[in-house]
Amino acid sequence: MNRLQSGKQDNHQKQTEKKRIFLASPTMNGHEMDYINEAFETNWVAPLGKNVDEFEKELAAYVGVSHAAALSAGTAALHLAVKLSGIGEGDVVLSSSLTFAATCNPVTYERGKLVFIDAEQDTWNMSPEALEEGFRKYPEAKAVLLAHLYGTPAKMDEIMRICREHGAVLIEDAAEALGSTYKGKACGSFGDLGIFSFNGNKIITTSGGGMLVSEDEAKIKKARFLATQAREPARHYEHKEIGYNYRMSNIIAGIGRGQMHTLDEYKRKKQEIYWTYEEAFCDIPGVSMNPLNPDGEANNWLSCLTVSEEQMKEGVTPERIAEALEKENIESRPIWKPMNLQPVYRENDFIQVESCHGVSVGEDVFNRGICLPSDIKNTKEDMERIIEIVRGCFR
Repeated sequence: MNRLQSGKQDNHQKQTEKKRIFLASPTMNGHEMDYINEAFETNWVAPLGKNVDEFEKELAAYVGVSHAAALSAGTAALHLAVKLSGIGEGDVVLSSSLTFAATCNPVTYERGKLVFIDAEQDTWNMSPEALEEGFRKYPEAKAVLLAHLYGTPAKMDEIMRICREHGAVLIEDAAEALGSTYKGKACGSFGDLGIFSFNGNKIITTSGGGMLVSEDEAKIKKARFLATQAREPARHYEHKEIGYNYRMSNIIAGIGRGQMHTLDEYKRKKQEIYWTYEEAFCDIPGVSMNPLNPDGEANNWLSCLTVSEEQMKEGVTPERIAEALEKENIESRPIWKPMNLQPVYRENDFIQVESCHGVSVGEDVFNRGICLPSDIKNTKEDMERIIEIVRGCFR
């Protein structure tokens, strides 16, 4: 082995010896096993059972809605929300652009026509002004698909007013916003239908899973029907319409019930992480954290940092920060790439009413932003380590 190879091996060994700090990983609290064991002891491990029923009730009560259906994924919940909203071939849906692809893909499953709406600078969520413009251009739009980005509540008063004025269904993607509120009301409870995700990196997890919520009991009953392959109540297997295998198992629901015990504690820890970063970086010129909505409370699912154009010209880019963190075995992630920039949606219309640095608001946030480690298991020493590395990029 030559000296160069030996040096590389030593550096790699040093990196692997350092504790891995994750962006956001599952945090078990111990209560989960009580419900899992109960499922095993009663032999209810399929997509039926007490855990499923109780998880639906507990989640519905937490967010202040009357009805909920536990499903296999947040994407499954979104798909059923789109289907239950009557979206079909050619129907226009005005969707958040600055979001994860799962928000809008279900519209494409149903052959709807997606029109993407730009974000606004105040919250990074759907711009009410751009939404108004979207309805001016597409008065026939049937639904609005809104995501609460990184757990920050959108401007719901304005969004709700616009939807009412145009007779549009509101589907609320609160996958990232469980525990977030707007004027005291839970995100996910404003829309005709709302969804939550329990993916492994969410504020609480079931390893994978989702929930569809609504005040409309008939829609939730229909969702359960469609989620169990649309099987008719007959002795044999009878199907009059296409259904899906979307129901949550009783084991998975048990994990969710256990996680509910510490949801508020996890939210407080997420908020502490955000404000620790805010305090640590507030003196660096051109650096800011993702904006919060003063009319709401964010769960701060992920804490994000943006770098000014001036700092980027000096060579301090999100990519440089990510590389510096990864070198020290610390995970970070780019901001969601807006849907209007995705190759798969390059032909879809995009509505924007303002620009930042010559591009849309969403593209500007994507260009200048980075998601910092927001794992609630981060220790004081972990946070100090992250902060030192990020600050070092600006020296």
